[in-house]
Amino acid sequence: MIDRRSRTRRLLEVELPILLIVVFALAPYVWMVLTSIKPAADITARPLQYLPSTVTFEHYETLLARTSFAGNLLNSLIVALGAVAVGLAVSVPAAYAFSRFRFRGRRVLMTSFLVINMFPIVLLIIPLFVLMRMLGLLDTFIGVIAGHSTFAIPFAIWMLTSYMNAIPRELDEAAMIDGATRLQTIGIVIMPLVMPGIVTTGIYIFVTSWNEYLFAMMLSGQTVRTVTVALQLFIGEFSIQWGLLTAGGTLIAIPVTILFLIVQRRLVGGLTAGAVKA
Repeated sequence: MIDRRSRTRRLLEVELPILLIVVFALAPYVWMVLTSIKPAADITARPLQYLPSTVTFEHYETLLARTSFAGNLLNSLIVALGAVAVGLAVSVPAAYAFSRFRFRGRRVLMTSFLVINMFPIVLLIIPLFVLMRMLGLLDTFIGVIAGHSTFAIPFAIWMLTSYMNAIPRELDEAAMIDGATRLQTIGIVIMPLVMPGIVTTGIYIFVTSWNEYLFAMMLSGQTVRTVTVALQLFIGEFSIQWGLLTAGGTLIAIPVTILFLIVQRRLVGGLTAGAVKA
């Protein structure tokens, strides 16, 4: 009797609420996928049809064959990978410096990195737009990548510093006693140990850049248009192309979903380790 009551209580208090939360979170994505494979008549039908009468991929064919969405996907991939490369290239040595050296203003800078994330990124739009226009970097990959890096690097440095702090300094000293330079110590000793944190940070930067809209809209144009900006073109003043919009949203979600499924163990382990080691 006690076991049965405990099982029933667990079902009502834990498992059922979790199931409801999962269903609530996944419902919009399921609806998006179902709409993307509906015929146009089913999308506008009244009363509303939840399931498609027939499965069709005409919206995907139109999206990839008759629009520039395939090129926009490539643009987003280039920008996201570029943001990851720039973010990690700056964050790893910066985090090492904050972890291993004590210098004036260190605490102020670390606090600033955390405080920056508390402000809305819209505050950076106008200064960045003016700066990129002065440098002639509007509607270029370099300009958009630099824009995405501005809000990714502070959090990345903060995250990686916690990993660096968990690595004993004696390892650095032992490597340099054996003749390794500071850079060799970072590459040979520190990098392998902090790799879970680097992977976690890289995924964070990639996903953030891939889904970012505001910076991409302001800093890009027809030459470098990302998928998040391209989706806006399917929303008109008097009509919305729901088939193309949902098909594009589904295609945008696929790379991030696949990436998460591939590295989910390392990602969860890295986030947990970073939280504990901080």
